[in-house]
Order: sequence, then structure tokens, then C-alpha cells
Amino acid sequence: MIVALDIDVAPVVAEQPFPVLFATVSGAHLYGFPSRDSDVDLRGVHLLPAADLVGLREPEETRSRMWDRDGVEMDLVTHDLRKFVRLMLRRNGYVLEQLLSPLVVHTTDAHRELAALAPGVLTSHHAHHYRGFAGTQWRLFEKTGQLKPLLYTFRVLLTGIHLMRVGEVQPHLPTLAGAVDAAPAYLPELIAAKVEREYGDAGVDHARVRADVERLHGVLDEAQGASALPDAPTAYDALHDFVVRTRLER
Repeated sequence: MIVALDIDVAPVVAEQPFPVLFATVSGAHLYGFPSRDSDVDLRGVHLLPAADLVGLREPEETRSRMWDRDGVEMDLVTHDLRKFVRLMLRRNGYVLEQLLSPLVVHTTDAHRELAALAPGVLTSHHAHHYRGFAGTQWRLFEKTGQLKPLLYTFRVLLTGIHLMRVGEVQPHLPTLAGAVDAAPAYLPELIAAKVEREYGDAGVDHARVRADVERLHGVLDEAQGASALPDAPTAYDALHDFVVRTRLER
């Protein structure tokens, strides 16, 4: 349970039709720039019965639930274990951030075992995920001029650089601002502004931030080229065995 957010998801987890292996906090709270009125994004994994995967009916591989708690919108999105692991193997940094999030609101032994296998899916090609995500957010910033997509742009570029250099998935922007030497010095000011308001104009020199974003793309390219991460996942067989065993044990 994370004390700072005081989230009790036990009733929501209990009413799910399938076992929930874990639920963690994602989004702005994980990235280190939640506003006072930020939604709470919960992400995780559920486990379908084996029979649901071998019949003719399409399984419910992704489930979502939204509710309001004291005026704060909350949502829980979970994938079936097999789908989640397949996403892990597709160089998807987003699901790895969910799996490894330190903001844990529901956990199991299976969650901890899966997290321990996560290093075996890291590759130098995860840079493509963060490069593409940054491009999407930057285009949104150019269209709207809002602070949120600008911070997301910086966050994913720095996460990708840190991952290529260190081999660690680190989505927390305040930590990255201090850990990555290429981070712009004005990031703490932007983070503080985002904490004050969820939406609104970024109020920045567009030419300056454009130059910094382009520079960080170059740093990411260099970090990928020099990365010690492998070209392909090394944990495929271990993950296969884990999915089969976990499914059959339930």
C-alpha cells in the first residue's frame, strides 16, 4: 500500500471475476509530476482460467474499471497474464514501468516472480519505444502548447537514455533530471508548474525546448549505439514456463 495516495483497492480487486496478480500506480504519480486533481491510473494483470483460452469464444484479455473516490477519478486496467507477457517481449517499456512501479497497491508472489524476470526482456531496441512515444507527445505539444505533453516528451526521452546507459527502467522524471547529465536544467521548474495545474499552456520558449528535444533524441541514439543491452530478450523460455505454471496452478 502506498501511504501517500492512501489507495485501498481491496474491494475493487475482490469484485473482479478473475484473480488479480498485481496492481500498481502508473501515470503522473509514477512519473513524479501529479497535479492536485490528477486522475489515479492503476495498471496490472489478471489471470484467466485455462478454459477461456482454449475454447471458441474470445477471451477477455483486457479489463477496465473506473470509479470516483472523493472527487478523484480512478481507473484500473488489467491485461491477462499471457497478453501482458507478450507485450513485455515486444520491447514495450510502458508495461515494464507498470510491472516495476514502486507504487504497489496489490501484489502476489506471482507479481514478484514476474518482476524478477523483467531484466531478461530488456534490449537495446527498447530505445525505439521511447523514441516513438516521445515523437507522439512532442506532436501533441506542438499542437496544443500544453505543459503535460511537453513533460511526457522529456520524461520518455530521459527514461530511454537512462535505460540504454544503465539497464534500469526509471520513469520518475525528478529522479531522471538529476541522474541524466543531458537533462535540461529547467525541468524542475516545469515539474513544479505541472504540480500546480493539470492543464494549461507550458509558457516556454518553443525554440529552446525544440532544440533540447532534438538534442535528447541525439543523446538517445548515441546511448543506444553504445548500450550493453542485448539485441533480443533472453528470458523467453523462462517467461513461457512462468505463464504456463501460473495458469495451471490456479
